[in-house]
Amino acid sequence: MRRIKEVLRLKYEMGLNDRQVASSVRLARSTVQDYVQRVAASGLNPQQLCALGDEELDRRLFPLREQRNTARPLPDWEAIERESRRRGVTLLLLWQEYNDGQPDGYQYTQFLRHFRAWQKVSRPPTMRQIHRAGEALEVDYAGMTLTVMDMGLPREAQVFVACLPCSNLVYAETTWTQGQEDWLGSHVRALSAIGGCPEKLVPDNLKSGVTDAWYYDPVLNRAYYELAQHYGIAIVPARVRRPRDKSSVESAVKHVERWVLAPLRDRRFLSRAEANATIAELVEAWNNRPFSPPREGSRRSLFEAIERSALKQLPPEPFAIGQWLTARVNVDYHIAVDDHYYSVPHRLVHERVDVFLTATAVSVFVKNERVASHPRSFRCAQHTTLCEHMPPAHQAMARRTPEKLREDAAALGMATGAYVARLFEAREHPEQGVRAALGVLRLAKAYGRARLELACERGLAAGALSSRYVEQLLKADQRQPFLDAPHDEGLGQHANVRGSGYYN
Repeated sequence: MRRIKEVLRLKYEMGLNDRQVASSVRLARSTVQDYVQRVAASGLNPQQLCALGDEELDRRLFPLREQRNTARPLPDWEAIERESRRRGVTLLLLWQEYNDGQPDGYQYTQFLRHFRAWQKVSRPPTMRQIHRAGEALEVDYAGMTLTVMDMGLPREAQVFVACLPCSNLVYAETTWTQGQEDWLGSHVRALSAIGGCPEKLVPDNLKSGVTDAWYYDPVLNRAYYELAQHYGIAIVPARVRRPRDKSSVESAVKHVERWVLAPLRDRRFLSRAEANATIAELVEAWNNRPFSPPREGSRRSLFEAIERSALKQLPPEPFAIGQWLTARVNVDYHIAVDDHYYSVPHRLVHERVDVFLTATAVSVFVKNERVASHPRSFRCAQHTTLCEHMPPAHQAMARRTPEKLREDAAALGMATGAYVARLFEAREHPEQGVRAALGVLRLAKAYGRARLELACERGLAAGALSSRYVEQLLKADQRQPFLDAPHDEGLGQHANVRGSGYYN
């Protein structure tokens, strides 16, 4: 309106002609003539028009044209927008469906014009978000996949994307699935790649991370919660069907699909490692690409300048990726995990326990307290048992192995150890030897180690092969001690004994 008022001033107050006015205000001559005609048609003189406000002047000079009422039916624009969000549905398809039902309706160009106009009016204004350095890490999966060879067969790999909203630094990698272990592993590698921990994670409501996507109090997957506790990070999931809550990673996904995945669409990778190495190169090139003017620098330079120092330090050890399970303790104080049986303390028989299963270990928890831990075994239908998990009676039985009994006998004395070893050698089955050895070792409590050692010496000298022989010696010694007396070595050496040389 200021330019129109300047045209009126130059034309009617200064007395310039149309060409001079157009040259002064840098308008076309035809435009100046159009303004003059509109002034004449308004019914007001130039001074009265200049005294009007901008809105009133615009109404006087540019009155709305009477629009034809064609009575053409309009579609339900809310339904059109809702349907357009579905996969594979285009506005052209929706117009064709509208045109089939309304032959006298708008053609495609006017259909689009009315739809865009409705969107501008119906959509609320967008709140500007301010991202602080080190505040958040937004994560999501791309819609596009990447073909990777797996055991000689092509397989579609998922693409995980993470973005720091402040610097817009991007991280991306492939995983086979969007399952829990792949989801957690991608988080661990992403945090390691950026070299620190933000204050919060902003994920989508994927079941691998969020069990119940309630806005006010979402329920997190237990393993995902454990990861957040390990790194000291809060998890704030985005609202359901509110992609603007994580707009930075939504934009990052679009850029990764356009500048990383699209150039690789016809390439077949022999392994995920090869695919991830190629993706890392392209993502790093994107992070180093300069910003569009007037911004200076790149995502990488901005990250190094303001955001790296704002991140918290990583813990000394990365998060152990695993799976939480529940199991019931059997009567033999073992639980079944992945077709293998692991022992737990016998007091937990018939109780339910929580199991944290990783690639290398199996940990058992009761009320968040670890009660057992085993190396993971992949032997099907086999048992892994710790002696301390057994009842005292079972522990005693478990210790009755030939090796353990030999060690216990040797600890009592040299003769006792030798006699027990002879008993094992003389038996046809190890269990027979175990019973015979127990028959000897139990005598140490009743008669003492020293008397048992003397009795075993007599047994060795006599060539006995029974624990009962040693027991009878000890009983006789108890009635009348004789085991500590010198052994009778015969008649000794004298002239009447011929000796072995006589018979040669």
